[in-house]
Amino acid sequence: MNTQLLLLLVALALGMLIGLQRGWHERDTPAGGRIAGIRTFGLLALSGALAGVLTTPLGPGIAIAMGFAVTLLLGLAHWLDSNNDHDYGITTVVAGIVTYLTGLLTILGDLSLAVAVAVITTIVLHFKQTLHQAMGHLSDSEMRGILQLALISAVLLPVLPNQSYGPWNALNPYEIWLMVVLIAGISLAGYFAMRLTGPNKGVMITSVLGGLASSTALTLSLARMNARVPMPRLLACGILLASAIMYPRILLEVAVINPALLPTLLPPMLAMTLGCVLGAFFLWRKRESSTRINTEKLATQPFQLIPALKFGTLLAVILLIAHGIQEHMGEQGLWLVSIVAGLTDVDAITLTLARMAQDSIGTDTAVTGITLAAITNTLVKGGLALFAGHASLFRPLWPGLLLAVVLALLTLWIL
Repeated sequence: MNTQLLLLLVALALGMLIGLQRGWHERDTPAGGRIAGIRTFGLLALSGALAGVLTTPLGPGIAIAMGFAVTLLLGLAHWLDSNNDHDYGITTVVAGIVTYLTGLLTILGDLSLAVAVAVITTIVLHFKQTLHQAMGHLSDSEMRGILQLALISAVLLPVLPNQSYGPWNALNPYEIWLMVVLIAGISLAGYFAMRLTGPNKGVMITSVLGGLASSTALTLSLARMNARVPMPRLLACGILLASAIMYPRILLEVAVINPALLPTLLPPMLAMTLGCVLGAFFLWRKRESSTRINTEKLATQPFQLIPALKFGTLLAVILLIAHGIQEHMGEQGLWLVSIVAGLTDVDAITLTLARMAQDSIGTDTAVTGITLAAITNTLVKGGLALFAGHASLFRPLWPGLLLAVVLALLTLWIL
């Protein structure tokens, strides 16, 4: 089959996909009462594809002219329709323009990108009511969190220089801020995931979702709760589950920065995950009779700009210390940095070592350092439980944490 003919058919199919949703949305409207349906949207995409084909003999002006004509026709149809039903929403008009451009992209651009645009457009159109309901439930602080994340990712990140500065060329502003955006995105996603479960949904769900944002912060919250509502076995089970989430999160961060580390890092992280999950399973079977408590105070706050700046500063400091120690003590000196960094945060040292493993340190050094940081942070959770939640929480918690640490050390020793 001719390539151009195949692309025209693909464009028609993509347009009909978008039109299928528009037609379904207005399925109760009498025939002739809709601005556009499955056939019209299919033809809009096909016209865009034809405009792309005609640019070769006629030049790019034909695509612009046809686009202007499509916009004019859609605008006229919307004006006539709004005079009848007084519905002034322009979603269908915008969707029609996007459909035309999708057809044009099918010929002139990337076919996979055109398919992605069509699918995403259909999804956005279909979930109109869900999106509107979500907006109605957003608080002021949550909206600020979303806008701040958009600010640091879409506005600040692209303008930062992507080159190294400072001693030992250790500081790359673009890469440091990219890591800040990565952590901020994970934290905000974890917050909203926890918020969707609502209060009183149980410590287990809260712990799993809270581990996405900060397992250390959630450990402190559960430890303080134990001082007020003594339920040590259930709360210790929650801490272990939140800890178990931390290790896959480390793997996710490494996969984004340096996927080549994953085969070596996977065994110790899976071993620690297994240790925490086994400990949690045992405690779950021995838990207190009541499995529901008020979890409102466990919810972390939406992402804020000041904590992101602090994280970026911490990351820069760790980068400088890590490169300095490597310069004067060799790669093994980085393990000391990992242990110290793990006392407060595993994300910064994880991202630092993953980036350094791309060009300046060995894979084994990076994996050992990341694992040591994870081990240190795991032991810190035991300390938080002891001092904030009393010995009653520490006693059921320490076997699971110790099992995770021992399994990680055995894995490192065997490999």
